[in-house]
Order: sequence, then C-alpha cells, then structure tokens
Amino acid sequence: MTEADNGVLHTLFHSEQGGHEQVVLCQDRASGLKAVIAIHSTALGPALGGTRFYPYATEEEAVADVLNLSRGMSYKNAMAGLDHGGGKAVIIGDPFRIKSEELLLAFGRCVASLGGRYVTACDVGTYVADMDVVARECRWTTGRSPEHGGAGDSSVLTAFGVFQGMRASAQHLWGDPTLRGRKVGVAGVGKVGRHLVEHLLRDGAEVVITDVREESVARIVHKHPSVTAVADTEALIRTEGLDIYAPCALGGALDDDSVRVLTAKVVCGAANNQLAHPGVEKDLADRSILYAPDYVVNAGGVIQVADELHGFDFDRCKAKASKIFDTTLAIFARAKEDGIPPAAAADRIAEQRMADAR
Repeated sequence: MTEADNGVLHTLFHSEQGGHEQVVLCQDRASGLKAVIAIHSTALGPALGGTRFYPYATEEEAVADVLNLSRGMSYKNAMAGLDHGGGKAVIIGDPFRIKSEELLLAFGRCVASLGGRYVTACDVGTYVADMDVVARECRWTTGRSPEHGGAGDSSVLTAFGVFQGMRASAQHLWGDPTLRGRKVGVAGVGKVGRHLVEHLLRDGAEVVITDVREESVARIVHKHPSVTAVADTEALIRTEGLDIYAPCALGGALDDDSVRVLTAKVVCGAANNQLAHPGVEKDLADRSILYAPDYVVNAGGVIQVADELHGFDFDRCKAKASKIFDTTLAIFARAKEDGIPPAAAADRIAEQRMADAR
C-alpha cells in the first residue's frame, strides 16, 4: 500500500471530510475512463449529484474533490427539502481532449452497477448531451434533454435560486429584497453566471463581471453594454463600492487572502465549496461580511434534476426554487439566534434533518 493509498483511506475513515457510505473507483482502459463515484449519505434517499469532468493534477486531488462535493450534496439536498442523499462523481481528464461516446457509455455502466444508490446529472465539464449518452446505459441519469425525456439545462434554475439567495441577503442586511442600485460582482459567467447576470440586470443592479474565458465575457458585454468587465477575480473582489460578490466558477473562492481584501458586504454565489478551509466562515463574520451558504442558494439545479425523476414540471420546480429565499432568511435567523456564522447554522439544520431520517 502506497503513501497515497494511506492518505485516501485516512480521509475516508478518519477525517472530518470522510464518513462516506461508499466510494467506487471506475476504470475502462479501452475508452480511457478513470472515474470516482462517492456516495456520502442515503439517509434521505438515493444519493443525487452531478458528474464533474476535469483534468485533475493527480488522482488524489480528484478523490479529495469528489469526497468534498458529495458531502456537500448531502447538505444541499437536505436543505432543499429533497428525498435524496448526497453523491457525486468525477471523471479524470480534459473533457476537450478525451471525452467520447465510448467513455460516457462506460461511465454509464459504472453508475448503473450501483443499482440506483447513486443518481447522476451534469456538472462542470458535462452537459445535457453527455447525459443523453450516459442514459443509454443507465436509467439513473438526470439532466437529459427534453427530446430524451429530461428537463434540459439545470443552470437556469440554479441561477434563479442564487438570485433568491441574494434577495434574502439584501432583505436581511438592508431591509429590502431588491438588488436595485446595488453593485454586484459575478466571477464566472458561463453556465450559471450568465443567467444570474440577466436576473440582476432586470432587477436594476449594477453588474461587474470576470471570467477566465474571454469569449464568455465578450458575449455578456456585447449583449449588455452597461455591464463592466475586469481583468480577473483579484480585481473583482477589490472593486470599490462592491455590495455583493458572487463566486460562480470553481470552489475555494474564499480563502484567507481573498477575505482579507474583499470589499463586498455579502457573498452569495453559485460555486460549490466556496470556503477554502474550515474557519473562513468565521473570518467573514469577523469582517461583518454576510455569507449565504453556497449549497443552500445554488440548489435550484438539483431541485430540477430531482423533479425529472418524477416527470418534469418547470413551474413546480420554479416554485420550489423560490423557497430558497425563505430558507436563506431562516438560516440567517438561526445564525443570529445561536451566535454562529450562517454556514454553521445551515449545517446544523441539514444535519438534524439527516439525523431525523436515520
């Protein structure tokens, strides 16, 4: 057994990031598939969470990511009121180089082998068309196209839910649930961020954006000349007069350095696992920055894919996603009552629901 193996096993069995029910390593050499599926909890029902396709630097990095993401899905699904536990999958590799029909079909067979304990969907690097392929080998697949019996792109409701979280944050902090006149910085204007920008502009917000992909920024600015673009996230978080910062790309956006220079009064975004390490939530609170827990406000997408399993109805899903406003306000109230950061308050509520189910 190598040191790396020891590290992974220690994470699974002994660390706070562990506690998972099942972790499955998947490989198909013919197609190049290397994947990890993590089931954190099935206390509330079958584990539900997307598949991330990403060029991780090491296999250990991939395992660490899938463990964190799947754990987050348990909390997200619990807070969204879904009868699902938390799971996640990662496919290791550059999707622009190795993604193929054969690889996706092989992955579908891996998910199917779990017999419904894990239900997959889209995530970073995977799209509706990919889920259509996976579904040919696995009936426990959501996020499919309407032509194949699915609900289509879940980023629409994800953005809507984040917007509801922002409205709740504004209500809590400023006494009014509108973003009119507020300056909002959006880091990442791809799948979810571009829809969020639309909501913000319709509500009268001033929007500042950045993205590592120049074409994504250009698309937004061309369509909405009033939107301002800055060079990178470092510039965005230092923007003078910023009211709300919305991380909508990959996780770990909030660390010691970024929190120290952040000008915004509120953090509310679509990215998963925004807190780089335990303790960042307290750093935010110490600077009087209101943090809307990521897995609460970005639950619109999982609400949609869960509904797909029962016959998708957009209006029904949007009504459920609208409740993110009330849920976020309840978390802020619980945080104030218990004298703890909102992230800790959300964890307590989610853990209680999972414990009651067990």
